[in-house]
Order: sequence, then C-alpha cells, then structure tokens
Amino acid sequence: MKKNPTVSVIIPTYNRAHLIGRAIQSVLNQTYQNFEIIVVDDGSTDNTEGLIKKCQKQNKRIRYIKHGKNKGGATARNTGIKFATGKYIAFQDSDDEWLPEKLEKQMRVFRDVSEEVGIVYTDMWRITENKKTYFYSPKIMPKHKIIYKQALDYGVSNIGIGTSLIKKGVFDKVGMFDEKFPRFIDLEFFIRLSKYYYFFHINEPLVNYFDTEICISSNAKALIAAQKLILKKYFKDIKKNKKVLVKHYLGIGTSLCVNGEIKEGEIYFAKAFKIYPDIKKDKRLLSRYYFNIGVSLCSSNDFFIEGRNYIVKAVKTQPFNIKFLAALLVSFFGQSVYVTALRIYRKTKEQIYI
Repeated sequence: MKKNPTVSVIIPTYNRAHLIGRAIQSVLNQTYQNFEIIVVDDGSTDNTEGLIKKCQKQNKRIRYIKHGKNKGGATARNTGIKFATGKYIAFQDSDDEWLPEKLEKQMRVFRDVSEEVGIVYTDMWRITENKKTYFYSPKIMPKHKIIYKQALDYGVSNIGIGTSLIKKGVFDKVGMFDEKFPRFIDLEFFIRLSKYYYFFHINEPLVNYFDTEICISSNAKALIAAQKLILKKYFKDIKKNKKVLVKHYLGIGTSLCVNGEIKEGEIYFAKAFKIYPDIKKDKRLLSRYYFNIGVSLCSSNDFFIEGRNYIVKAVKTQPFNIKFLAALLVSFFGQSVYVTALRIYRKTKEQIYI
C-alpha cells in the first residue's frame, strides 16, 4: 500500500460480489493514482470477501474491512472514514463506475480554489438497461458562498455522493453521516456541509450510475421517514422561512398520499395551508402537487378513485392545463387504459443518449 495517499476511496458494499470488481477497476484506472481503496463489507453473505482478498493480492492499495452484520450504508461509510489516511475522501458505490479522469479533474480544482471549498462534485451518466441519460447535478459554485438557506429547501438534492471529492477535515467540523436516516443520507450530510463550506460543481458527467435494481431509494416508507427526520432535525432554521416550511409540509403530505396514507397526508396539507394561506394563490405550485399525487394513485388499483379525485383538484386549481385535462379524460376509461396511456406518455418524454 502506498504510504500517505492523498485520496482515500471508500467503497461500502453489501452482497455485490458480481458488481464490485467493476467499481474497483474503475478506481484503479484513474489517471490520478495517489490513492488508497478501502472496501467496507457491510456483512455480506456472498463471495465478496473472497473476491476482495483476491484483488488485494494483485494490488496492495486495497484495504478490506468487514462488519459482522449488516449495519446500513451510513455506518459503512463512517467506518471507512475512520480508517482513511488520505487528506481527501471519495465515495464509490459498489455497483457504479468512475470515468478515468474523475479524480484528476477534481484534484486540479482543489489545487486552484480557496480553502473555503469543502467539496468538488460532478454530473453523472444514468444507465438503465441500454439507456444512457445525462443526470444533471445542481450548479453550486464558490461565488454562491454559504448556501445553507437554499440547502434547507432541498437545494443540495441530486448531488451524487459517488461524484464527490471531500476534504477529510470537513468531517471533523460537521460530523459524520447520520446513521438514523433510512434515506437522504447524502442530502442530510450536504445540508450540514453547506453551513460551513463552499461547493464546487464540475459541469461534466464523470460517473456512470447504474440503475440496476430496486434499493432503499425506492422504499416509500423510508422516504417518508427521512423527510420527517429532515424537518425535525432542522425545524428551528426551516421555520424561519414560511415558504420553505410549507414546501416541507407539502412534500411530506404528497409522499404520504402517494403511499396510500391519505388521511395523514391531508393533515400535512392542512398544516401548510394554516401557516401560509397565500399558498393557495400559487395555483401552478399547488396544482402540481395535486397532479403528482393523482398520477401516482391512479397507477394503483387500490387507490384509483382517490387518484382521480386529486387530478380533479389539479384541474380545478389550474383549469386550462392541457396535461391535467388529458389525464382526467383518460382516467374515465378505467385503470388499465390509464396505466397504458401513462406508460406511452412517459416513453415519448424520455431523452435517451446512447
């Protein structure tokens, strides 16, 4: 293993022996080579350990740490950080792939920017089966300075942790990943980071993100729990801006309704209307929430009627929106016709880059 590597690349993994080799190789193929790789095996039961030990024989820069049981992604990352010796920390998901110049371009940025910059991140390619689409990250630069207020309004969402290179000293200042979160682990960390450090965005996709399987990010219960935790943890700061607080209430209410928990969802909508009655005047914003709920519920046999009712609300709020009117019309032909029409519509809206 190289002594005193500048970058520590942390790869948390769980039962991905069939994929992690690609992730490791994409790090080894970097044009910038002053790094160590720390694989944190979060209690895998497949052949991950055997595969990594074989890789270690071929490259001494790979370190392997295994949890006795599965503890979750946040804990695995925190374990990696504790063992890291580099001045900078990068995270690689075990099913993704870096492009060769990722680290080199990020280190070049860190050499040229001020000390206030704590993170350099990039865009991604999102790959689903044979479809390759450009995934844009928010364009946050040092000129924007401290963006904590925007971060409380989800302004740092869609930054991929696998695209980021972060100063190790940042974790001493803002803390590690919060292990209570079942989702939004990266987002919550970025909110804390935004309170003390500047961000730098490289406007280029330098990571291949493979959307290959159902994971925690598709779990509605985890989403709702994470949204509630964000609101609770940052409530004192969020409530300073009524519009931001309203968006949190509407977001939680929407997630609850989409998950079929309509009564509780309506309670969060009522909270939003109570603290900020003027939100009802923003017909475009409100109708979008109603429509998104309606579209999701109409895709389920169990909540089709409730979904149509939300589309009706969207139409009443914004009666001249052609998309809303078309969705309402199609819904009267029944759930199977509606789902088929929705699938065709989404297919025509895809932007595919091969």
